[in-house]
Amino acid sequence: MNDQLGSGTAAVSWGPGRIDLFWRGSDGALIHRAFADGGWLDPESLGGSLASAPTVTAWAVDRMEVFAVMADGELWNRYWDGASWHPWESLGGELDPRETPAASSWGANRLDVFALGRDGLTWHRWWDGSHWVAWERLPR
Repeated sequence: MNDQLGSGTAAVSWGPGRIDLFWRGSDGALIHRAFADGGWLDPESLGGSLASAPTVTAWAVDRMEVFAVMADGELWNRYWDGASWHPWESLGGELDPRETPAASSWGANRLDVFALGRDGLTWHRWWDGSHWVAWERLPR
């Protein structure tokens, strides 16, 4: 596994003394490495075949979600629930796989993700605490 920072490094912190880094490895997989307890942990592969660079957001203490566009043009995500990584899940879309999505959270159980569509427009999808709301095209 390539443990060097690769293309499209993203970082997030969900608590004091904690930093999580994500990047696309040389094989296209998502690589994760964390700084915790005063030192860097070994990198781990979270799989996938990323076309875009990853983006990540923390939505609570010990909770984070990472997103990337895959070659199929769909947005895919994985999340950490404080104990384990959940499998990759497609959130659909007709997105430009060359462009990096953006993600944010304004609090627990609210996630927003933005991505450039193949149509050149910005698309938005969000988690409202119980389900993913359908894609909406943002006005120009």
